[in-house]
Amino acid sequence: MTPAPPPGPPWWMKKPALQTLIDRLRADGYEVLGPRMADGAITLAPLTNLAHLPRGVRDDQQPGRYRLTMADDGGYFDHVVGPHSLKPLVFPPRTTVLEVLRVRDGWEYRTPEPPQPKRAILGVRACDLHALAIQDRVFLGGAYRDPEYAARRAGLFLIAVNCSRSAPTCFCASMNTGPAVRGGADLILTELTDGFLGVAGSDRAAPYLAAVGERPASPEEQAEAAAIPQRAAAQQTRRIDPTTVHDTLMNNLEHRRWADVAKRCLSCANCTMVCPTCFCSTVNDVSDLVGTHTRRQRVWESCFNEEHSHTAGGPVHPTTKSRYRQWLTHKLATWIDQFGTSGCVGCGRCITWCPVGIDITEEVAAMEGGRV
Repeated sequence: MTPAPPPGPPWWMKKPALQTLIDRLRADGYEVLGPRMADGAITLAPLTNLAHLPRGVRDDQQPGRYRLTMADDGGYFDHVVGPHSLKPLVFPPRTTVLEVLRVRDGWEYRTPEPPQPKRAILGVRACDLHALAIQDRVFLGGAYRDPEYAARRAGLFLIAVNCSRSAPTCFCASMNTGPAVRGGADLILTELTDGFLGVAGSDRAAPYLAAVGERPASPEEQAEAAAIPQRAAAQQTRRIDPTTVHDTLMNNLEHRRWADVAKRCLSCANCTMVCPTCFCSTVNDVSDLVGTHTRRQRVWESCFNEEHSHTAGGPVHPTTKSRYRQWLTHKLATWIDQFGTSGCVGCGRCITWCPVGIDITEEVAAMEGGRV
């Protein structure tokens, strides 16, 4: 699913103007979230001051490895993507879908009203915008719309940033999902040495850009900004071909590589937790100690958990091999059959945050030669 191209002309703004943007958004009732350093990673957290941004911080990402490095003269958005995506903002890890209360001699059933937070997200990358578009297709595009997702999604104001570098685990260029932002955001920024180029991606962004934009960008500045994500794309060495991966996987369901990867996979579900599109869930009933209030909660699940596929006859996927095969074939193949788009955006999080460094681009490449 490719977002529509941004409609507005680029404007140049000074870097301190970001504080003005934050202040105006907060004055309009938005909670502003953006990249911040916490627990040794770039996380998504509330943002009130420009000083909160991780200026000069870069992330060293390798299979099974994530480290931060510092530079005195860096930019505000020199990092790539951390473990947090937009997914928890629209599809929370835990949601109450029904409440049952003891009222006198009977019971009262309540369906909670979906919350409608106003949130402005600063620093969204192209891959995560595509992931959000995929989630929109899952939760809003079918016959059954998820009211919780719809309410949270409507309140998002997205401020995207073009990537200036790629991590070694990135492969968004091959998936046609980045590093350049091609739409899907309200405001699109490109960080230059001494300022930003800003483009309004929606009508509601126009007044904010007018407040922070100093002048129209010059042709030279526009050319410099266009070259930045192109250089980031040229840095990528990992790839998956989205036009062939469906048949590669579905024609190799008994490939010996599945058994090989199962020997390494811990079934820990890290990959599904950090994935910006995975949406498996289950339902739990939680009661208070006196039995007068029960909540039915939807919580994140993972197809890597054996219990997730449990039926009356036992688990459908009882082995690590079958669970890994289920995940990868759904993500890259049957997702296309189901929703008309791949479930992967090439962000590389599943590679970085896998404790044993399993690389899905390597697994696909190992099967491209045919059945073995």
